Amino acid sequence: MKKFSEDFMMGAATAAHQVEGNNVHSDFWAMEQVPYTMYTEPSLEAVDHYNKFKEDIQLLVDTGLNTYRFSIEWARIEPTKGNFDQKEIEHYREVLAFCHEKQVTPIVTLHHFSSPKWLITEGGWESEATIEYFGNYSRYVVSELGDLIPYICTINEANMGKQIAKIMKRMMGTSGSDSSKKGDIQVGLNVETKEKMEQYYRALGEAFEMDPRNIQTFHNPRTDHGERVVMKSHEIARRVIREVNPAIKVGITLSLYDHQALPGGEKFVEQEQQEDFFNYLPYLQEDDFLGVQNYSRKIHGPDGYLKPDQDTRLTKMNYEYYPEALGNVIGFVSKHWSKPIIVTENGVSTDHDEERVEFIERALSGVQQCIEEGINVIGYTYWSLLDNFEWQLGYDQTFGLIAVDRTSQTRYPKESLAFLGNIKKSGFNG
Repeated sequence: MKKFSEDFMMGAATAAHQVEGNNVHSDFWAMEQVPYTMYTEPSLEAVDHYNKFKEDIQLLVDTGLNTYRFSIEWARIEPTKGNFDQKEIEHYREVLAFCHEKQVTPIVTLHHFSSPKWLITEGGWESEATIEYFGNYSRYVVSELGDLIPYICTINEANMGKQIAKIMKRMMGTSGSDSSKKGDIQVGLNVETKEKMEQYYRALGEAFEMDPRNIQTFHNPRTDHGERVVMKSHEIARRVIREVNPAIKVGITLSLYDHQALPGGEKFVEQEQQEDFFNYLPYLQEDDFLGVQNYSRKIHGPDGYLKPDQDTRLTKMNYEYYPEALGNVIGFVSKHWSKPIIVTENGVSTDHDEERVEFIERALSGVQQCIEEGINVIGYTYWSLLDNFEWQLGYDQTFGLIAVDRTSQTRYPKESLAFLGNIKKSGFNG
């Protein structure tokens, strides 16, 4: 198999709230700490990437990787409405400068799930006002840092709220909780009983000092109006970025499953693809690239989605272990998207690193095949660089190429990190 080209971007990804620690002005920080919280544990210091970013990026560089996707935290930059924190901008300037010093291409995400707490009290992701607020934040960041940023993903997994809405609709009203439900969605969520969730939302109402029915974080089940708010926020950010620094390549990322049909399941695949992908395309026509994020597949039969049976190989997140999904999704997307594709997330949670090595090899074989077929894939960032805070599931999930002892914040690179670096340097064996 051919080597990846010299300019192919290959590396790993993180998200600020999941790795930096002490993101005290964010909505997630508040949600982690309330009574009846849905979060297994609070993020606290996370893996202290805020202070240890140079060590972490150096570990990536030492293996031969050349790309780092990370997010700038809105709640740090604008901790209270309209007040931007220059000290935090200087922090991210230092991160970006270190990337360039080490010849690492930075791919910056402006919003990766977490929002300032104040934004939620202003109506959150169902409010038209968020569009203007996000535009103001984007303008500030790009005005300050744009000369150091070659690629921007405006919003991570813009379609996630709709995916969550489908899951919640299916699960609400059932009794008991079932850990296998985690595998229904590509993000760390707990699905609890209706009673537990009602208790949680009442506690949130007290924490945010507002009617809990009006709390609209990015992970809330989203209405069609909320979908438009998210995509209009993307559009205003793209316009602002082009005004301030037209050299920056702008895109968005989408959570995409490899939807497969058994006989009779075709209509369900078509519906899922419409809801996950086609509904968003009209907003993306002026983008420079698309970020594809995939972890597994879903199989649909005559009665809809078929849950994996007891013999199916599963990941620690209860997804089906199916690395080939990535190549299939890229192939599907390429039929409707002719501009560059960056795989902005793809990975596996497992306690056995040999499974991660196997996953990476099989997934990247699919990427390589897509490139050989002429599909314009220009980068791949594995999720994640570090074992980190997987949202409501806490620190139990292990996606990382680097393990972290959180009592000492000591880093332990895994064999999978070196394996990914060797693919970048030398290609596949055989």
